[in-house]
Parts: sequence; structure tokens; C-alpha cells
Amino acid sequence: MANIIEIDNLDNSEISIYRALTDCGLRSRLEADESIFIAESPKVIKVALEAGLKPLSILTTHKLINSAAREIIESCGNIPVFTGSDETLSGIAGYKLTRGVLCAMRRPELPDVEDICEAASRIVVLDTIADSTNVGAIFRSAAALGIDAVLVTPTCCDPLNRRSVRVSMGTVFQIPWTYICTDHKSWPHPGLEMLKAMGFCTLAMALDKDATPLDSPTLANKEKLAIIMGTEGDGLSQKTIAGCDHTVRIPMFHNVDSLNVAAASAVTFWQLRK
Repeated sequence: MANIIEIDNLDNSEISIYRALTDCGLRSRLEADESIFIAESPKVIKVALEAGLKPLSILTTHKLINSAAREIIESCGNIPVFTGSDETLSGIAGYKLTRGVLCAMRRPELPDVEDICEAASRIVVLDTIADSTNVGAIFRSAAALGIDAVLVTPTCCDPLNRRSVRVSMGTVFQIPWTYICTDHKSWPHPGLEMLKAMGFCTLAMALDKDATPLDSPTLANKEKLAIIMGTEGDGLSQKTIAGCDHTVRIPMFHNVDSLNVAAASAVTFWQLRK
């Protein structure tokens, strides 16, 4: 039976995890300290539940308890379901809940790099990508276009950031991922050497006129590829580029110099699919 709790006090400590979700710095610290993350929208929450993640509580509006949120609530047992008006929930979260359902969930234990790369032939490394929307979009493209695993550097945006999870449409729960290094000093070295030791040909995606074109047959024919994608604006560091086996660029027209990293990832994944 659902444990429905009416919110009558915005200062209630039980809903603190949902408060001011637009404050990225605060959310990152709180979620890391408490080993939780926030999944948003019924579809994304359902994917998380199907992947075996543990729900802790739900926050939803009155009008969705017996409609869009009903299946989710019934799937979560007797956990607290906090509810209130649209205005009350907007006051808690700091923005209008257009999808109406939030779920606090226990963060999963991440696998070892070697475990998720052992049988992989195509992986992507997200190096210092700062925008949560881009991270989520890359995960979605990776899942859709044949990437076997995602590795994340310590300075990259958390893939379980609320917005990243939502933009990924839950694929962050479906495609294997983990951190490639425990701290920023381990990337790009010895991180790149770890990839090469596992048999991966490392590709630095960078804007270099002398780089190998993405559609070169020599790339697609490689048995194991690790695609390294860098931060918005600055891209990959020269140290990372120098440490990779190949520097690769996407051929472009009309004097366009670059693509958004999320768009570039989709093009790259499709071209280099196994």
C-alpha cells in the first residue's frame, strides 16, 4: 500500500533531498555524500526500476498520484510518497515540474573498468565534459548506436546528475559505465595506457587539419576502439591528444568549424560502429 504523505511544511527535513534542484553545486555535494541521485519523469524512473535500482522516496503532484505516477508508486512498495500542489512542489524543487514525478534513488555500485571493457569493442571516454545535457545526450547516442561502455574521467559532469539522467532517457541505467580513474591526476596518464593494455586503439576527437578523417576505412576496421571526447569549447588537452594512437576529425562543409560534442558523438558512434 502506498505511503502517501501530504507536504504542509516546505522546511520538512524529509524532503530536503528534493529542495533547490537547480543549484548544481549543492546537488552534487549532497548526492555524493548521501549516495543518492534524483530520477525525473515516469518513463525514466521506470527504466531505473527495471534496471534494479533501489527507490527511496517519491515526490509528485496530487493530480498525478492516480494517473502518470500510479504505476511507479505501485512498483515501489511502501516507500514515502510526498505530494502537494503544483505550486508547493515548484517551491521545493525551484522550478516547475513539467513531468510531475521525482524519485530519490540509491546510487548503484559502479563496476571496474576491466570488467565492462573485457568484451567491449567500442567504448567512449568522456573527458571533462561539463554540461549535464551533453552528458545525457551522449549516453543516449551511445546506447542507441552500438557503443558497449562509457568511461568517465573524474572531472566530467556526473552522469547521474538529475538533468543528465533525464536527457539520457534512462539509458544511463542501461549501458555499462564507470569512472576510468579515481582522481584527475590519473588522466590522461596512466588512464590511456590502461586502455591500450586492454587492446584498444585510442582515438582523440579533435579539430586538427592534419587529423585522420572520421570516414577513413582504417578506423572502422579496427577491432577495438576507445573514442575520447573532450570538454565543450576547449576540447581535449594537448597531453591527451599526444597520448592517443590517432587524432580524428569529422569532415565538415560550409566553413563550419565544429559540432556540439553531443552531436559529434552521434556522428562518430554511427560511423565507427562495429
